[in-house]
Amino acid sequence: MIALASGKLTVLSDAGKWNITNFGAILFAKKLQNFSTLDRKAVRLIQYKGNSRIETVRELEGAKGYAVGFERIIDYIKTLLPSNEKIGKAFRAEVPMYPELALRELVANAIIHQDFSIGGTGPMIELFSDRLEITNPGVPLVDTQRFLDSPPQSRNEAVASFMRRIGICEERGSGIDKVVFQTELYQLPAPIFEETDKHTRAVLFAYKSNKEMDNEDRIRASYLHCCLKYVNREPMNNASLRERLDIGDVNSATASRVIKMTVNAGLIRLYDTAANRKAYRYVPYWA
Repeated sequence: MIALASGKLTVLSDAGKWNITNFGAILFAKKLQNFSTLDRKAVRLIQYKGNSRIETVRELEGAKGYAVGFERIIDYIKTLLPSNEKIGKAFRAEVPMYPELALRELVANAIIHQDFSIGGTGPMIELFSDRLEITNPGVPLVDTQRFLDSPPQSRNEAVASFMRRIGICEERGSGIDKVVFQTELYQLPAPIFEETDKHTRAVLFAYKSNKEMDNEDRIRASYLHCCLKYVNREPMNNASLRERLDIGDVNSATASRVIKMTVNAGLIRLYDTAANRKAYRYVPYWA
C-alpha cells in the first residue's frame, strides 16, 4: 500500500484505512460507475449503420479504468472493423480497415489529453461505415495543424507518465507521426484533426483510391505528407507525393496540380525558389 500511496493511487484516511484516489480509480477501477465523479469518464464505443448517426447498431461503455481496460477497448474495436483485401503499397493480403497502431495512438491520446474538469462527457469512439471518429473533452493545447511537429505537451502529466510506464503510450510526441505514417503506408485518406467548442476530434477514413478522393482529401494528404517528410528531415517533392497518392510516374502533372492546390491553400511552400523546376522541394508553411 505504501508503494501505491507513493504513486498517489491510494491515500491513508484519518480512520487508518486506505482509500483509492480518483487517480487510482481512473486507472484501475473494476467499474468506473461506482465513482460518482468518474462515471461519465468511461470510454464509450458506438457503432452506427452507414455513415450517419441516425441508426445505432451497438453501443458499449467501458466499465474498467484506463490502465486495465485499454487492451479490451482496442480488441473490441478490432472485432467490429471489416477488412480490405488489397490496400496499400506494402500489402498483398487481407488487412484491417485501419492500422492497429494508429488506433492505439489515437485512443491513448484521447484518454490522456482529455480535460477532466469538463463534466458529463468523456472519450468517445464512433465507428461509421466510411470513417472512425475519436473525440475527447477539452480543446487541444496546440494548433491542430501542428499536431505532427509539436513537442510533447500533456494536460494530465500523471496519467501520461503512468500510461507510458506500462507501455500504452510513449510520451515523446511521436504519436501523430505514427498515425500519419500508418495511413500513408495503408494509403488511406489523410486523417483529420479538428477542434470544436469544448472537444478535440481525430478522424480516420476508410480506403479510397486516388480517383475517389476529392480535392480536399488530396490537399490534406499533401500537407500532412509534407509535414511528415519535414520532421523526418526528408524533402517532399513530386515523386514522393506520387508515391503517397499512388499516382503513376507518367502522371507527374497530376501530382503537380495537387501540390499547386496545397500551395494556394497556404499549407506548404517552395523551399528554394531559385532551384530548377525538376528539383523543386516543399516544406510546411510554418517551417
